[in-house]
Amino acid sequence: MKRPTSVPTAAKQAADPRPYADLSPDRILDAVESIGLVTDGRLLALNSYENRVYQVGIEEGQPLIAKFYRPGRWSDAAILEEHAFTLALAEREIPAVPPLVIGGQTLHHHGGYRFSLSPRRGGRSPELGHAEVLTWLGRFLGRIHALGETLPFRHRPSLDIASFGEEPRAFLLGQGWLPQELKAVYAEVSAQALDEVRRLFNLAGPIRPLRLHGDCHVGNLLWTDAGPHFVDFDDSRMGPAVQDLWTLLSGNRDEMAAQLDLLLAGYQDFRDFDYRELRLIEALRTLRLLHYSAWLARRWEDPAFPLAFPWFNSPRYWEERIQELREQIAAMREALL
Repeated sequence: MKRPTSVPTAAKQAADPRPYADLSPDRILDAVESIGLVTDGRLLALNSYENRVYQVGIEEGQPLIAKFYRPGRWSDAAILEEHAFTLALAEREIPAVPPLVIGGQTLHHHGGYRFSLSPRRGGRSPELGHAEVLTWLGRFLGRIHALGETLPFRHRPSLDIASFGEEPRAFLLGQGWLPQELKAVYAEVSAQALDEVRRLFNLAGPIRPLRLHGDCHVGNLLWTDAGPHFVDFDDSRMGPAVQDLWTLLSGNRDEMAAQLDLLLAGYQDFRDFDYRELRLIEALRTLRLLHYSAWLARRWEDPAFPLAFPWFNSPRYWEERIQELREQIAAMREALL
C-alpha cells in the first residue's frame, strides 16, 4: 500500500481549520495496519462531524470502527479518561461500546493523528413513545451514573454556565458572527436568558456533579431486541445527572412530564435522583442552544460543516435563535415538570 509522503504535526493540525484535509483513505488504512491489523481495503465513512469515523474492513475478521480524533480538542489524558469510563461500564455489563485494547493500548498515534478502534454494533433508533423503552433506558442510565459518581474526571471539563453559556455568547458577539442589524437584539436576549439560567442554578442549590454520557440523545442510542447500546461518549464530562435525562424528552410539557416519570421509575431502581435537579432542565436546554451555535461557528471552516449545515449563519438562522431564546426565557419561568 502506498504510504503518504508527508506527516502533519499535531501542532499544525490543531491550528488548521481543515485538520482532516490530508486524512486520505491510504492514511486511514495505514494507521489501522500500523497496530498489527490487516485491512481488506474496504472503507466506509460514517456520519460524524467533530471527529472522523470510518468502518474499516479487516481480513479474516469483522469490520471495525476507526475513530480519528479532532486535533486540539482533547488532550490524550482526556481521551483516555473517556476510554477508561466506557471500559469500566462494559466490565459491569452496562451496554456502552468501549474501544478495543490492542497492544495494551486504546489510543493509538500514526501519521500525526490519534485514533481508536471499536467493535461494530448494529441497531435501530429506540422507540421513545413506548413506556417500557423509556423505563429500560432509565435503568441503564441509573447504572451508568452509579458508576459515574464513584470517581471524578480530572482531565475533562464540567458542564457549567461559564463554558456552555457565557463563553459561547461572548465568542459569537465578539467574532462578528451576528448580522449587524440583529447583534444588539441577540446580545440583550441572550443576556436575559443567562440571567434566568443563573437564577435556576441558584434555586437548585449545590448539585453534586458526576461523570455523564454528556450527549445522550436518541442519535447516540442503538436499540436491538436485547436492549440499548450507548455510543459516542466523546462529549463525556462532569455535570448534573439530569443532563443525560432531559435530552431524551420531547413533545409538550405533559408529554415530557410523562416521559420523565418513566425514565425516573427505571433510573431509581439503581440510583437515587436528586429532584432539585429538575429545576435545571430548561436551564441546561438553554445552555445547549448557546453552545451549539458557537460550536457551528468555530467549525465553519471545516469543509464538512457548510455541507452538513447549509442553513447556518443566515439572517433567518439568527432570527430563529433569538426567538428560540425568548421561548426559553418563558420556559425557564414556568413551573417545574
